[in-house]
Formats: sequence, structure tokens, C-alpha cells
Amino acid sequence: MNVYMEAGITVGEALKQSVLGMAIVFAMLLILAVIIVILNNVLKSMAKSAETSEAPAAAPVVAVPAVPVAPVVQAKVPAPGSVGEVKLYSVPDKQAAMIMAIVADEMKIPLNELRFISIKEIEK
Repeated sequence: MNVYMEAGITVGEALKQSVLGMAIVFAMLLILAVIIVILNNVLKSMAKSAETSEAPAAAPVVAVPAVPVAPVVQAKVPAPGSVGEVKLYSVPDKQAAMIMAIVADEMKIPLNELRFISIKEIEK
């Protein structure tokens, strides 16, 4: 109690200041909570409007008469950029892929520009 008396502040004034300080802190927390709720609602509404604007308009459904069609047999089409098939003789796929990558790297030519016909392990 001597500390309050020496500073010239009474116990009542000290309580008033501490209550005022706590009230300011709680008011700022309340303001931050309100700002967060407002921003959350704004962002949700923006996301909903973006979803509705990005959705393409539904095309009208038109009835098409059923016509019997012979089944189509698709030919084996190599992957884009590849140059054909490789026949592997007693070589696992993983090793063949490594061999092709090493050859392409050593020759400084992109792998899709090389054509491997077959890969065969030669035993000594």
C-alpha cells in the first residue's frame, strides 16, 4: 500500500485504471472478431459468385435416334512424342527404360527422337 501512497494514486484510482485497461483490451478483441466474421462472409460470397460465374450454361438436350454402329477396334497408338514399340528380350521394363535414358543422355539427343527397335541382354 505504500507504493500507491508514494505515487499519489489511491486504491480506487488504481482499480479504475486496471478496469479501463481490461475494457480496452476486450473492446479491441471484440472489434477483431467482428472484422474476421465480416471478412469470412465477404470471401464466402465471392467464392459462391465465382462458382456460379464459372459454371458453363447447360446445353439443351436433343434426342438423337439410335443408330446401330459396328464396334470400332482401336489400333495401338504410341504415346505422344514416342517413335514406336521396342521388343524386349529377357530384359525387365525398368532396366530397358534406364538403358534408353542413358543412351539418350550420352548421345545428347532427346529420348523421343531416338528409335529403339529391340533391347537384348548379351550374356558372356
